[in-house]
Amino acid sequence: MIEGACDCHVHVYGLGFALAPTATFQPPPAPASAYREVQRKLGLDRVVIVQPTGYGFDNSCTLAAIAELGEGARGVAVVAVDVPDAELDRLHAGGMRGVRFMMLPGGVLPWSALEPLAKRLAPRAWHVDLQLDGRDFRQHEQRLLDLPCRLVIDHIGKFLEPVETGSESFRSLCRVLDGGNVWVKLSAPYESSRSGPPRYEDVEPIARELALRYPKRCLWGSNWPHPNVKPVPDEHALLDWSLALLDGGATWAKAMLADNPAHIYGFD
Repeated sequence: MIEGACDCHVHVYGLGFALAPTATFQPPPAPASAYREVQRKLGLDRVVIVQPTGYGFDNSCTLAAIAELGEGARGVAVVAVDVPDAELDRLHAGGMRGVRFMMLPGGVLPWSALEPLAKRLAPRAWHVDLQLDGRDFRQHEQRLLDLPCRLVIDHIGKFLEPVETGSESFRSLCRVLDGGNVWVKLSAPYESSRSGPPRYEDVEPIARELALRYPKRCLWGSNWPHPNVKPVPDEHALLDWSLALLDGGATWAKAMLADNPAHIYGFD
């Protein structure tokens, strides 16, 4: 595997951490210690732990997981719009490098918080990690282009009904990526595919188009532990699927797995 390869999207659910009242499901135990086996299996050196929606604004579990996994771990937090600067400093020291905006059920930050928080993230070189129904990109296109901080878009745009490369919503996503300060995760095709594994034929065309057009803006994540997904996806198969999209062999594989994550998440 490539030196410095990073899994840019996992969640950790630890014992002893209470769920928020806004949680939409009871997750299975998925401690950081269990993720180590996934890292070993895939030959990955680094990981980004994304705050689960179920914990709301309490980042304690994610911070503990970053500490447990060590120097090769970073995180994406969820914070209130009026979070004190001192708390952002504390989160940065704990390995956080972004704020998650989950605009689907279970998310706790509204669209109205996007611009105020983005202004505060930019000087820290943090990013907004955004997950929405990709069919809504056109509605939010200009505000995303105007963000002063970096933007990372989850799961191939998360089109909740598969779309074609010529669709207006996909073209809108491409225009956002053309803005120059945006990255996209070629991850979790099962989140939007109707045809399913192993090829995800209905999602593959847009994922391949993104990989061909924006190889310097692509990231990869396993989305482990895949709560509520049956059968549970195989992480190795998911990684192979994403790597097969790239039209540059080892060069673009290194970009997606190591170089691009190092830039976004501040790995030295």
